[in-house]
Amino acid sequence: MIAWSKDDERLKEGIGLWFEKFSEDFSRYDREAAFPREPWLAVMESGLLRLPFDEKWGGLGQSLLTTMYVLEELGRGCRNTGLNFGITTHMVSTGVALQRFGSTALKDRFLPQVCDGTAIGAHAITEPDTGSDALGMRTTATDDGDCYRLSGSKAFVSNGPVADLVVVYAKTEPAAGPLGVTAFLVERDTPGLTFGNPIEKMGLKSSPLCSLFLDGCRVPKTHILGRVGAGFLVLDHVMTWEILCGFIVSTGEMRRRLDRCVEYAGERSAFGRPIGGFQAVANRIVDMQIGLETSRKWLYDTAEKFTAGRKVTADLATAKLVASRAALDSALGAVQVFGGNGYMAEYGLEQELRSAVAGTIYSGTTETQYNRIAATLGLGRAA
Repeated sequence: MIAWSKDDERLKEGIGLWFEKFSEDFSRYDREAAFPREPWLAVMESGLLRLPFDEKWGGLGQSLLTTMYVLEELGRGCRNTGLNFGITTHMVSTGVALQRFGSTALKDRFLPQVCDGTAIGAHAITEPDTGSDALGMRTTATDDGDCYRLSGSKAFVSNGPVADLVVVYAKTEPAAGPLGVTAFLVERDTPGLTFGNPIEKMGLKSSPLCSLFLDGCRVPKTHILGRVGAGFLVLDHVMTWEILCGFIVSTGEMRRRLDRCVEYAGERSAFGRPIGGFQAVANRIVDMQIGLETSRKWLYDTAEKFTAGRKVTADLATAKLVASRAALDSALGAVQVFGGNGYMAEYGLEQELRSAVAGTIYSGTTETQYNRIAATLGLGRAA
């Protein structure tokens, strides 16, 4: 069990002061599929985005574990699931990639903007025809003197419609397999880069999504993250952080649903007694508790191993699989505990159910996680 310090507790308590502003009009933003600009300004003011970044660039210098601890509380207190998702996408997919792999000059220029939220980040890896098969990408980067010319398209770019900075993965050596992919930090106004219209989706609606198109987009070689051919090293690091931070937020959301269900089951009566007295309802709530605690354990244990420099391939896949399924089961369970009220939009549970479905798809589908775990058992090759 992790022993949280007094500073960790203060950070956790401090973010709780902002939840009312973060959650403002969350139902309307979901209904209108609109980016929550006003809540984002509150996020910027709160300092939340600064957590894992070095103080040199305006960060708070916190560890992965402390960052997760605060993000778990964010999930518990902020009702805007799309905003929660957008926050972790910005921090991890762009910020963590830049801090870990960017040059000093690149960090000096862009990381302060990531820390204060004035430059919103996104990343572009998935393509229309390849899905979770990142090695099948067709986007290319051709050497052009002091630049690379990027050509191709990306799909499902979270934060894309509002992003100022995008980490784009492209093939610099198409025949080199995993060693032929390079990561680039691309500014929104770069000629040859265009963004598609926001895509309507099932859940996480206040985290806008779009396609991205690259038509001979010239990106300076100084904007390479890491080195040429090291794109999969960047992606592996980013995906580890993405799963750990994204799904610890989900556990916070699961905690909020569990607490609501316990309270509701004690107050709502049927057939002359509280519905929590019926075994079917009680068992469903107990399953929600088990799913929550199991998810937390897998995520924090995996984070500790990763921080210690140990290999976490199977642990990470298991943590993602366990947490995404538990989050979906929790959301569906909450709707059923609340019954007809749970089905009504005003309670917010149907929104959380729609958003929870996405967790079984992004950061590697459920099927991909099974393949990775199977590969570690010698049952086949990971996708």
